[in-house]
Amino acid sequence: MRYRSRVTAPAAALIGTAAALTAAPSASARPRALRTEATPGAETLGDPVFPALGNDGYRVSAYHLAFSYDATTRLVDATATLTLCATQNLSRFSLDALGLDIRAVRVGGQAAGFEQVEEKLRITPDRTLPERARVTVCVDYTADPAKALAHTAWVPTPDGFAVCPQPNSAHTVFPCNDHPTDKAAFSFRITVPSGLRGVASGTLVRTESLDGDRTAYTYRSRAPIATELVQITVGDYTVKDRQGPSGLGLRDVVPTARAAALEPALALTPGLLEWVEQRLGAFPFETYGLLPCNSDDPNAFDFTGLETQTLTLYKPNFLLQEEKKIGSHMMHELVHSWFGNSVSPATWADLWLNEGHADFYGLLYRYERGWPDSLGLTSMEARMKDTYAKGDLWRQSSGPVAAPKAANLFDSQRYLGGVLVLYALREVVGEDVFHLIERTFLERHRNSAASTEDYIAVASEVSGQDQSGFLKDWLYGTKTPRMPNHPDWTVTPVTPGLVAPRHREPGHYPDSSATL
Repeated sequence: MRYRSRVTAPAAALIGTAAALTAAPSASARPRALRTEATPGAETLGDPVFPALGNDGYRVSAYHLAFSYDATTRLVDATATLTLCATQNLSRFSLDALGLDIRAVRVGGQAAGFEQVEEKLRITPDRTLPERARVTVCVDYTADPAKALAHTAWVPTPDGFAVCPQPNSAHTVFPCNDHPTDKAAFSFRITVPSGLRGVASGTLVRTESLDGDRTAYTYRSRAPIATELVQITVGDYTVKDRQGPSGLGLRDVVPTARAAALEPALALTPGLLEWVEQRLGAFPFETYGLLPCNSDDPNAFDFTGLETQTLTLYKPNFLLQEEKKIGSHMMHELVHSWFGNSVSPATWADLWLNEGHADFYGLLYRYERGWPDSLGLTSMEARMKDTYAKGDLWRQSSGPVAAPKAANLFDSQRYLGGVLVLYALREVVGEDVFHLIERTFLERHRNSAASTEDYIAVASEVSGQDQSGFLKDWLYGTKTPRMPNHPDWTVTPVTPGLVAPRHREPGHYPDSSATL
């Protein structure tokens, strides 16, 4: 039997008061001078790495995702309810969507026309949406987590699924404006057979026992989430709660059969949080925890860990290792709560802000503890000297640090190359000013998205000197600049036949983090 999940009145209230404003002001009620011809919204946000990603003509203020998982068919029946604010007079607009069996679309409660074209869901409402109108859009659909697609966020497991949306696959799970600049409030209602548990980003606000021996779990996030950071998972889970620093509640979601074996790794989180909060300030969200996905398939997803908001996704066998093998990368993923989650990249070309910072602090944590890295080095200076020598080769093979392409987006240049930029900046301004730059940037752009230019502006303001020329040479130059305070460091010349780092096909991103 198939079960259909619909948003009940209490659950729908979680979308917020904005979602209730489904009756948009009519065009006739607006002053005649403000009327302009309605046009379709653009089907792109012009991202330099993923130019087809995202949509314009509106912004999303809230998502409510109602998922109902059938353990027999292993399919998900879903309703995605989006609250939109039009930024122009819209005759038509689009959402990103791929691989979803869409049954119906409603705009402001009225049936709307729709068509699926490549990775877009084009929606034509029964009347024009005026600029500044707020409206709810409901999309009913079915998803198959095991469906073969060009790229997918679904991670099928023996007892359910998890999701791994980064960078451009959230729209294989739910129709959305799939770009990190359009962050929104999220709530989730996950209905599962009793014996399984549904979990999502944010905190649990309601549990309901339903007919048919099923249970519904409702979650809500206090902070906005970028679509690529959403986590929704179903499985035979045990939820472990523990206390973090400053009263922060920690929540780990672990496969019940693996709970005891994973406990040593889970117990490391409070100490990791204490260390990073001393450097970056208070944890930016309401909770944190780990989700060791219940799959041993090495191809289940491409990353060892992924910083889905409030609940970091991991391959479980990685966490079964001793602390010195996992602590540095656990710090890397934790730092993403600040750089990448609280402050998201304005475009995917700004990924170095995420990965460079995560590796920077992950390596500092490693070296403070005396754990040699994968090269056998035991200090940041030694690792940066080695990285510096590779600078021109990486710039030739992977482009400048802040100018990636889709095929090399997750190459080492965005990770260690980003660390090298931060190291050079710290050498110029000094450690105290560097830490002030970091905190100022995080405070100024919290719960939003920020660009490389935004980081340069903060660095210039806080240091009292224009850092734009210095940082742009490091971030966009085709040659590696001189390293401040290290005149003896040299760059290996690029010569014919020198082996360059292997490029990756889009959608396949093996780990490049130096913290592994």
